[in-house]
Amino acid sequence: MKFMSTWTMIPGTVPEAVERFLAGEAAPQQGVTLLGRWHSVDCSGGFALYETDNPAALHKGAAKWADLLELNTVPVVEDAEAGANLASVFKK
Repeated sequence: MKFMSTWTMIPGTVPEAVERFLAGEAAPQQGVTLLGRWHSVDCSGGFALYETDNPAALHKGAAKWADLLELNTVPVVEDAEAGANLASVFKK
């Protein structure tokens, strides 16, 4: 299953977050595949797309950053899946 995480920097945490990121601490947990990560150009936050069958592993990764970032992670589906679902519900 795919999950999209968004994060926002907590004010005053940029130096520590940069230090951790550059030290490699943003690597996903075992059992989680990072499909892509993007950073806002104003350094206020970003987005990451993960794939895993183990949401607890995502939780563990989020816990490591909870003191520096406001995180939001939701399961997502791709266009083809969403389109098929919407067609089956709304095209009657």
